[in-house]
Parts: sequence; C-alpha cells; structure tokens
Amino acid sequence: MMIENAAHELLGVILAGGRSQRMGGDDKGLLTLGKKPLIAHVIEKLRPQLPLLVINANGDPARFAQFALPVVEDRITGYHGPLAGLQAAMRHALDMDEDARPTHIVTVAADTPFFPADLVSRLKEAQREEEADIAMAASGGNLHPVFGLWPVALEPDLADWLVSGEKPRVSAWAKRHAVAEVHFDPLKTADGLTVDPFFNINTRDDLAQAEELLKKLHS
Repeated sequence: MMIENAAHELLGVILAGGRSQRMGGDDKGLLTLGKKPLIAHVIEKLRPQLPLLVINANGDPARFAQFALPVVEDRITGYHGPLAGLQAAMRHALDMDEDARPTHIVTVAADTPFFPADLVSRLKEAQREEEADIAMAASGGNLHPVFGLWPVALEPDLADWLVSGEKPRVSAWAKRHAVAEVHFDPLKTADGLTVDPFFNINTRDDLAQAEELLKKLHS
C-alpha cells in the first residue's frame, strides 16, 4: 500500500518501553539531556515531520503526562522488546476511527535524539519507489530496525509472530516482508566531528557524550 497523505495516513510512534538495564532501570526517555528530558528532544525532532504522535511505554502513563501525548502499552504479555511496541502501535492505529485511521506508522527510539530531520520523508520515498512493504533506516553500514515505516495491515502477522516462539527481533520478523533500506549520512559538527545520526544512549557515559554532541551540534 502506497502512502498518499502523510498528515492523515501516518502515525509517529516513540518507542520508550525498553528495560534500561544499563541505566539501572530508570526511564531513559526521562533522563535529562540539555536541561530537558531526552524524550522531549525526540518529540521536537519528530513533530515537524509527523503531527500525529504517540508514546509506546509500559507502567504508569502519568510519568509522561507533561508531553500531552497518548501512551500506548504493549498488548502481548511478557517482554518482547520493540516488536511488542510496534504491534501495540499498529493495533492502536487500527482501533482509531475509520475517517482518521493511519495506514502506516513510523517508529523512532526514545533514546536516540539526533536522528535525521528528513527521516520520515526519506522512508516514505524509499517505500514508494521500491514498492516495499517496510522501509528501515541505516547508517555506517548498520541497519536500525526500530527506525522504520510499517503498514498497519501487517499487525495480524506480527501478532502471530510474537506468540509463535520465534525470537522477538525486529529484523527477523521484517525479513518476512519486502524491506527498503534507507541510508543516512553522518552528522557533522562545527569542529569537524562526524556523528552517527542514530547514536543511542544506553549508559551514563553515552549520556555524557550526548551532552557534548548536543553542544557542538548547536554551536
């Protein structure tokens, strides 16, 4: 299914349901980066690309109240990683009123604040030009499966996969369908440093590095 009107037919999903084990179990999205929550940077980067956004997270949704976005919980029991968030977001889209129901969702990670400002447009373009089911971001020779464009019509197949006993890896399930890979160039700071736009924050050291990158990218 091709995409005609992004404003109506795309739903942006911020995946914030990870366990954050290397952060001591704290919500990574709520850690402070540049004097505001990490997830706020993600929202600010994604909102100009997609006006309709939700957060995928488990637990008390009130902790995200300051962002005034719907919070969608996983629907599959047990921990299945980003795939469970993807399935929950697809189901959320399918449950919306028919006249406002998105045909596709775009997923981004809540711990990756420097992703490209043209992510959505380039995923759409690749999906259309290659007549693919799914489009995924890539950089530096690495695929980033949680940064993707997905047709919600694949939800039944994904739901079956999640309860099949197969490994809950995004790339493993996606390979069942036609995938377009979209390659993004590194970011460059004013002092010549190159940065992977999909640099994600997993540890306190990563957070400190992100603080320095934020300063350089805005200097």
